[in-house]
Amino acid sequence: MESKLFSSIGIDIDPGILFLILFILIIVLLAAFMIQTYRYGVMRSSFEAFMRGRNAASLEEEIEQLFDDVARLRAGAEKNRGDINKIIMNLRETYQRVGIVKYDAFKEMGGKLSFSIALLDDNATGFILNSVHSSEGCYVYTKEIIEGECNITLGDEEKKALMLALEGDSVQFD
Repeated sequence: MESKLFSSIGIDIDPGILFLILFILIIVLLAAFMIQTYRYGVMRSSFEAFMRGRNAASLEEEIEQLFDDVARLRAGAEKNRGDINKIIMNLRETYQRVGIVKYDAFKEMGGKLSFSIALLDDNATGFILNSVHSSEGCYVYTKEIIEGECNITLGDEEKKALMLALEGDSVQFD
């Protein structure tokens, strides 16, 4: 069977074959539509389950809570950072370098009961405490240290205690 319409445009196709091809194309498109509808339904149910969240809370509320938690954590971290910096600044003024030298001030006295102790901060500023033990008693002297130097002449044990404190070695027994 021939079509006058197809003949006029120069196509020599039987209209029955054309209708058969269109019918098959409609069936294929209908099958593709049904597959996509099924996939959409699965995705929509997954999305709705995802949006419901835990204990019927919405996902939006969960995300807002997470942002609030992150903001609180950041604020806490900033506070901790400030506190740590304050502690570090305070530690610079504490005595953190110590040098101790024990010795016998007099040859007749034993037991190394005399000592010199140097206590310095981070800037090598502090004092030296010298305790001299003798048979008549115990005498204690202090000398100020500023930036690792003393304006008063130091004895040998006091110099050793100061050097130990500056080097961070702590204790020496002579």
